[in-house]
Amino acid sequence: MIDLNDIAIFARVIEAGSFTAAARLIGTPKTTVSRRIAALERELGVRLLQRTTRSLSMTDAGRLYYEEASQALRRIEAANIRLAEARAEPAGTIRISAPVGFVSHFLADTIFEFMATYEKSRVELRLTDEKLNLIDNGIDLAFRTGTLEDSTLIARRLGPTYRLLCASPAHLARAGAPATPADLAAHQCVIAGPSAAHAIWVLRGEKGEESVTVSGRFAANEMQAVMAAALAGYGIAQLPYGIAFACIADGRLQRVLENYTTPAGGLHVVYPSSKHLSPLVRAFIALAEKRLHEADARNVLPDDA
Repeated sequence: MIDLNDIAIFARVIEAGSFTAAARLIGTPKTTVSRRIAALERELGVRLLQRTTRSLSMTDAGRLYYEEASQALRRIEAANIRLAEARAEPAGTIRISAPVGFVSHFLADTIFEFMATYEKSRVELRLTDEKLNLIDNGIDLAFRTGTLEDSTLIARRLGPTYRLLCASPAHLARAGAPATPADLAAHQCVIAGPSAAHAIWVLRGEKGEESVTVSGRFAANEMQAVMAAALAGYGIAQLPYGIAFACIADGRLQRVLENYTTPAGGLHVVYPSSKHLSPLVRAFIALAEKRLHEADARNVLPDDA
């Protein structure tokens, strides 16, 4: 029966280039290495190595065997590492980037639950609406919404994102509610963007997508400010579903054009590489994905699809 240790010794000899170097690396006598290679060749019934006093080379059979065996050994080593990581308690610092308004959706509670579960962890949260270079800024993972640009980052889609049209009861009592998307052109709107004078909103309803040009007295490039303006009665706003839900549920905001939402985008978590993803990052992604799905199942508004 072939001993897996003999296969590993054979691979180490090839990679080290000699019996002597391999023996030094694995901490065993050269004679033992030679004996184990000979035993492997007997079990296989073929010669794997050509030996002379000055050189060592693989036979054709040895080359084929090394190519297959080395891949299997790497898979076994990777499995051992993954198992050790799974058994160990995640520890260390995890650096997260997210849009500014995203923290009030569900991220803060998820982070605090994560820290309570993994007491050896530390979290550094960087809130910005800029799409930072993760590697240059030392960020382990980032939450991003909408359509992702092509990049070398690994992305996992956590779920859909869309916005609802909302306004305060006071504003609607004063200005009335639009009956169609086209009516928005005559209403004061709170703009999530650089200019209050002009914005194009794309809405999706039963008849497909419709575009309308809107304007208002207030614009901001940060969603918390947009929501604050809507709550203060300065017009109709497009608010992310997760942010809007609590305000609609407690009556501070009301939906308008309830059969319309924005075209669905996606909420993604992105990170530099899946090959060397730490147990800490894996654990956080798993928890965030679970909590987001639970929130979506709980926060279902009437008439939502």
